[in-house]
Amino acid sequence: MLQQVNGHNPRSDGQAREYLREDLQEFLDGEVLLYQLDDLTRVNPVTLETVLRCLQARYMADRFYTNAGCTLVALNPFKPIPQLYSPELMREYHAAPQPQKLKPHVFTVGEQTYRNVKSLIEPVNQSIVVSGESGAGKTWTSRCLMKFYAVVAASPASWETHKIAERIEQRILNSNPVMEAFGNACTLRNNNSSRFGKFIQLQLNRAQQMTGAAVQTYLLEKTRVACQASSERNFHIFYQICKGASEDERLQWHLPEGAAFSWLPNPERSLEEDCFEVTREAMLHLGIDTPTQNNIFKVLAGLLHLGNIQFAASEDEAQPCQPMDDAKCSVRTASLLLGLPEDVLLETVQIRTIRAGRQQQVFRKPCPRAECDTRRDCLAKLIYARLFDWLVSVINSSICADTDSWTTFIGLLDVYGFESFPDNSLEQLCINYANEKLQQHFVAHYLRAQQEEYAVEGLEWSFVNYQDNQACLDLIEGSPISICSLINEECRLNRPSSAAQLQTRIETALAGSPCLGHNKLSREPSFIVVHYAGPVRYHTAGLVEKNKDPVPPELTRLLQQSQDPLLMGLFPTNPKEKTQEEPSGQSRNPVLTVVSKFKASLEQLLQVLHSTTPHYIRCIKPNSQGQAQTFVQEEVLSQLEACGLVETIHISAAGFPIRISHQNFVERYKLLRRLRPHTSSGPHSPYTAKGLPEWCPHSEEAMLESLIQDILHTLPVLTQAAATPGDSAEAMPAPMHCGRTKVFITDSMLELLECGRAQVLEQCARCIQGGWRRHRHREQARQRRAAMLIQAAIRSWLTRKHIQRLHAAATVIKHAWQKWRIRMAYLAAKELDGVEEKHFSQAPCSLSTSPLQTRFLEAIIRLWPLGLVLANTAMGVSSFQRKLVVWACLHLPRGSPSSYSVQTAQQDQAGVTSIRALPQGSIKFHCRKSPLRYADICPEPSPYSVTGFNQILLERHRLIHM
Repeated sequence: MLQQVNGHNPRSDGQAREYLREDLQEFLDGEVLLYQLDDLTRVNPVTLETVLRCLQARYMADRFYTNAGCTLVALNPFKPIPQLYSPELMREYHAAPQPQKLKPHVFTVGEQTYRNVKSLIEPVNQSIVVSGESGAGKTWTSRCLMKFYAVVAASPASWETHKIAERIEQRILNSNPVMEAFGNACTLRNNNSSRFGKFIQLQLNRAQQMTGAAVQTYLLEKTRVACQASSERNFHIFYQICKGASEDERLQWHLPEGAAFSWLPNPERSLEEDCFEVTREAMLHLGIDTPTQNNIFKVLAGLLHLGNIQFAASEDEAQPCQPMDDAKCSVRTASLLLGLPEDVLLETVQIRTIRAGRQQQVFRKPCPRAECDTRRDCLAKLIYARLFDWLVSVINSSICADTDSWTTFIGLLDVYGFESFPDNSLEQLCINYANEKLQQHFVAHYLRAQQEEYAVEGLEWSFVNYQDNQACLDLIEGSPISICSLINEECRLNRPSSAAQLQTRIETALAGSPCLGHNKLSREPSFIVVHYAGPVRYHTAGLVEKNKDPVPPELTRLLQQSQDPLLMGLFPTNPKEKTQEEPSGQSRNPVLTVVSKFKASLEQLLQVLHSTTPHYIRCIKPNSQGQAQTFVQEEVLSQLEACGLVETIHISAAGFPIRISHQNFVERYKLLRRLRPHTSSGPHSPYTAKGLPEWCPHSEEAMLESLIQDILHTLPVLTQAAATPGDSAEAMPAPMHCGRTKVFITDSMLELLECGRAQVLEQCARCIQGGWRRHRHREQARQRRAAMLIQAAIRSWLTRKHIQRLHAAATVIKHAWQKWRIRMAYLAAKELDGVEEKHFSQAPCSLSTSPLQTRFLEAIIRLWPLGLVLANTAMGVSSFQRKLVVWACLHLPRGSPSSYSVQTAQQDQAGVTSIRALPQGSIKFHCRKSPLRYADICPEPSPYSVTGFNQILLERHRLIHM
């Protein structure tokens, strides 16, 4: 149970003040370490003085971001710090497991919103409200957030998708310089002040990748085109075209060097925003080609020349006011640049057309000088407003994604800050009204809603007093009577409005409001509204006319006659819908006022914010001079009081900013039951008594209660795991509280639960990985065994095939050899049979062995290889090798080669007819290896043996002996 938001026990008022003074002095004595406090909830005691001193110490140490519970406080450094916003630092915050552990930064908020979208915790859509005074750094903060999302939300898989995502991100980033050039201006408090509000919707697909964006604008300060306060400037784009145009462009747009324009004050000031090339390149990336850009700049140059048209008062009221002599050239140039007829332009500004009566008779009335100036200014404001809206539509068509291509969004709200000038009018009233609504949204979301919800859910809570601005909002927009309703009523009465009369009506009708005041010493009619950021005095002069925002129909008809392509598109001849500038003559419906339109758009914006999870960044301006390392305590203190930062710190430190329904809580954290010790029981858990209420409605809710109790039993395990030896008991996160329908937890407890959930998921992942590895190992072993079996079978099959081929080849060789051996035997037998028949025919009667038979047997032995040798030698009767073979086999006598001749039988003869001469010396014959079995073996030397067919050696002495 929570007793006090600051942790002290109840005491008497005197003792409390004494102890507070002692604590404050003790805290401030340690000022050397104040810059190390990156979260203001750690400041004790929480007072304006302690918060102020802590912020000052951090600012002087170049630490410009500080956490304040649910809010990030951003101090404007007023100097460039590139390393503080580098892409490497963006990726570091995006890749960090716990970005909250890093130093406070605008990237921390961006990463938190991005992770909330990924977690899909309702509400999924996120919004970031950047608030603060003018010049506090809201535009720069929004720009840094867009760059951050463009870096972290772009991780597509394919190269083609990556290029598409890069093009979308580049277009989104390029929309900034274009909108700042046409919508920002230099004011007394800020060199780059947004003169319009914008809500940028960054669209993400299911993979949390940026697919597009949409821009919605609110209340452009178009009066700045024709009216600028002292020491202020017009919109940046006018100075860019005058300073950055080339010589040819100056000739086309009639902007000579050093030309003076009444609507271009302080042209000598050079700002960083006066970069014309950056704007042109950004417009090119958004799909606005160079001819269209030149057309836009030509129209803007025409507006500058239109502002130089000054009229002289007419002595005769029946005659129109004529332009001054030095303005006639400006009339000619303006009409040329705007594509309008010169005489028609001048006549439309000089003469007012009135339609009256049932017959709608037309009367032409010359306008006095003041009205001529008003109609001229109205023409310029009408053109610029239409041009700005057209640019926004072009940007949206370039960067907006299809509805079915995105599912969630992150919204960036950058509105004008709280303003208070010496002369405040309707623009400042609307701007401060918007800031009051945003402050109420913050109060309703984080302060009042939390405390009311604690009471409804049954949590014991000591309520914190905070500054509620409902009374101020009732004064501005309340029903039935408020400032806005009175101003709108003056517009509907359609009568000349008096500033003093309007002041009297406001002070009389709203005298009971505590937020209304008046300055009796002021000579000009005005009233004072006490805003949450301080009192502001508004002048009533011109308030009703600005609220009407009248546009004479003849001005619209004039622009419809333009021959300029851009103006022809902005002002079509036959518009589909009747605009406010051209109301029907018979219509009696009241014209929609500026306040009414702004209020409707603001309500629509707040509905979007209420449907998202909001995040707040409070921008603080350390000084009004824009100087670095300068901290003015009085100015910062007023801003801290205005935004209610101290009350925010109180509730954030003691409350539970995160609320999750029972069902969503169980669905997300039921995994933590795996960490529950088996020996623990429900009543022994230190979180049970503080956690669950003593009610048990239905079975489903009882089941949810049981599951939540199981989850609570795991908290001691998580706390012990997260604790370090140096942590004390007070450093442990506070227990969560379970209400009747929701679970209330702190940021530290949410971090602890997320760590436990990540731990369980890691264990499950490891278990899955182990099972997968075992399965994969078994599969690989099975595959290896199968592969080995297949390889063995293949080897066996190949071996069998190889053996079969070898057997077949051996069989073929065997059969061929057998055939060859039979043929050789047949040839040998045939040779022997021929010789035997010859010798038998010569001595048929001699049967016994005799010398003749011996020589006959020797001849047979020596002659039978002759046929085989002749079959394997070169063919032809003249072959020298054949002759040598004959000589060797027949033992011819030795003689010279020229002294012998060999006569071979012709085809019709058989045998050898005569042999003469003997070979000289020994002769070697090299033939193929004999296929016969013992052809190369000589078992024993014999005079009748033959050494074989490969080598036949006929020794010389043996021939001589024979």
